[in-house]
Amino acid sequence: MLIREATTEDWPAIWPFFHRIVAAGETFTYPLGLSETDGRDMWLVAPPNRTVVAVDDGGTVLGTAKMNRNHMGNGSHIASASYMVDPAHAGRGVGRALCTYTIDWARAAGYRAMQFNAVVETNVHAVKLYRSLGFEVLGTLPEGFLHPAHGYVGVHIMHRAL
Repeated sequence: MLIREATTEDWPAIWPFFHRIVAAGETFTYPLGLSETDGRDMWLVAPPNRTVVAVDDGGTVLGTAKMNRNHMGNGSHIASASYMVDPAHAGRGVGRALCTYTIDWARAAGYRAMQFNAVVETNVHAVKLYRSLGFEVLGTLPEGFLHPAHGYVGVHIMHRAL
């Protein structure tokens, strides 16, 4: 698996699973009816932020991550990231590789920590992955997310020092 900078030419490969994940309404706080144009504009971020894709040997996009500063000004030393793995390629280490990549990027860019602002508590695979990579739950916003199957569930704020 290769992780490389995403380009606008990658968007047609990202959009189908991006749309499927967002429309499912189980893990992201994005609008469920997000248009392709708005999704692209939100995901393909401009420098100094970055968006990457994980591709297999044949060039198939397996997943994607975007990395950015979490806050501006005096809070700009904390990074954040978001990840989407094509469900057709889940369970193959793509999420772990992307998360590790973003941690390394943030450290190299001089960030002091990474913070995830809204990890849905029912997204147990993500929570387990993040914990295994050294993230801790700092707190949980009760009923901060309306899950389509579980109703109102908590949203974790997760943090890891770099």
